Amino acid sequence: MNDLPEISVPEISVVVPVMNEAGNIQPLIVGIEAAFGKRAIEIIYVNDASTDATLDELKAEKATRPHLRIITHSKRSGQSAALRTGIFAARSERIATLDGDGQNPPADLVHLEKVWQQSKQDHDLVMAAGVRQKRQDNLGKQVASRMAKRLRAWLLGDKHPDSGCGIKVFDRALFLRMPYFNHIHRFMPIIAKREGAEVLAVPVDHAARQVGSSKYGNLDRLLVGIADIRGVMWLMRRSPKNLETQELE
Repeated sequence: MNDLPEISVPEISVVVPVMNEAGNIQPLIVGIEAAFGKRAIEIIYVNDASTDATLDELKAEKATRPHLRIITHSKRSGQSAALRTGIFAARSERIATLDGDGQNPPADLVHLEKVWQQSKQDHDLVMAAGVRQKRQDNLGKQVASRMAKRLRAWLLGDKHPDSGCGIKVFDRALFLRMPYFNHIHRFMPIIAKREGAEVLAVPVDHAARQVGSSKYGNLDRLLVGIADIRGVMWLMRRSPKNLETQELE
């Protein structure tokens, strides 16, 4: 029986979107628990209509973990939708996210949280966003990612070194202020800046996938990314410029 405390308002909510990640569930949950120790956390898995044993494995883990929550989509809606579902359901105002494939070591969440917390002393809204070091993806995926990165830098002025990295810590209030669209998870740093947040690039480790395979082809990822960039360009052009507000007493 896992003996992490069960409370109504956890210190941090860890949101993990998954789709067909059977075999990766139990090791990642154990890793998250080890990273945070005895702290009061909640782990929210959002099952995006998996067709393998993902949901069964989650139910088995939940039997001994009151801090584990499972939310399942009735039909596949994508990673961004799964993140949104989990963040909306979160009980903490401090959000951590990571991919469910096991390639983001959960121990890095603690470091990201420390960076986030330090920056919160000077900023209302903060995002500590991971930057993968020595990526363990195949060559095709790395090439597609580099091309997308160059397009984002050229067309959007997005200078974040790894916008697509899934491991982040940020304010729940920040995400709720961000305009939602499909595939927003690939643009969160620049959209966060649009909302006036401090965005920090933090080096994180990257592990090779041990079980399963990526759910997206490299060409599909690149073509979808180009279409998304056009949408984000439209959004950024319509952002308010230098808007200052003051509440009267």
